[in-house]
Amino acid sequence: MTDLILHHYPQSPFAEKARLLLGFKGLSWHSVMIPPVMPKPDLTALTGGYRRTPVLQVGADIYCDTALIARRLEQEKSAPALFPEGQEAAAASLAQFADQVLFQHAVAINFQPKGLAERFAGMPEQVVKGFVADRQKLFSGGTASRLDTEVALGQWPALLSRLETQLERDGDFLLGSQPSIADFAHYHALWFVASNRAVADALEPYPAVRAWMQRVRDIGHGSHTELSAEQAITIARDATPAALPADAIAIPTGLTAGQSVTVSAVDYGTDEVAGTLLYEGAEEIIIAREDERAGLVHVHFPRFGFRIRAA
Repeated sequence: MTDLILHHYPQSPFAEKARLLLGFKGLSWHSVMIPPVMPKPDLTALTGGYRRTPVLQVGADIYCDTALIARRLEQEKSAPALFPEGQEAAAASLAQFADQVLFQHAVAINFQPKGLAERFAGMPEQVVKGFVADRQKLFSGGTASRLDTEVALGQWPALLSRLETQLERDGDFLLGSQPSIADFAHYHALWFVASNRAVADALEPYPAVRAWMQRVRDIGHGSHTELSAEQAITIARDATPAALPADAIAIPTGLTAGQSVTVSAVDYGTDEVAGTLLYEGAEEIIIAREDERAGLVHVHFPRFGFRIRAA
């Protein structure tokens, strides 16, 4: 096994998802704290401009987005499985729904006035303004837009009642007796609501959901040690990227390995990362880039939700 390094910050919902994935797999990992807002110069040295949280580093290989991080952890340790045999499509599709739709509702509920007041209680006005400006920029230029709080509150009972009904009837977790990627994707969105005292009562009418959340929470984050950003960059510089996968596929866009490209998220946080195309698979895109601090790194992106273009 190669050391796993998670670049994250405590309050990030998607980082909580990644921490639980590591705990579920029983993996030891290193923790690097990053700022919640831009600029993030140490992270940029590794990713080339990808700004979303979290990022997983394995030597000189950098994995962006929790959808791909989950697949990388599945390679690291196959059991227990995040994508159970025979339920791979169901698990991935449920996770995608939660990461996009359920999470949008959780954000809107958190960002109503009383939720914002609680989250930023005691913080200097300048910090609050900086965070709001950063998040406005995060959502500019992509297909995603902030869901209106009134709409989110109106639709919330439908989303939670469906979960409540299934969890009452069908076992401890969403796809049976064992957790899967579907559970962790749903959990982190609801964790974001539960962690804000001003809006946590949105979960009160759903006892089966709350009991399930406790079961997921009890999985924990595994064993980790602190690492500085500079140490992580040094590890990348001193490492050699892993061999490329052997299952490349032909893509209708006509891009070829060795071509200069940019990769960016489609929905939000659409900052482009430039590099040399190395690999395109059904689930993954890999580009190479050189950084004066990190050296040669391979940056990995999920295929779904990301755009690749000729530079």
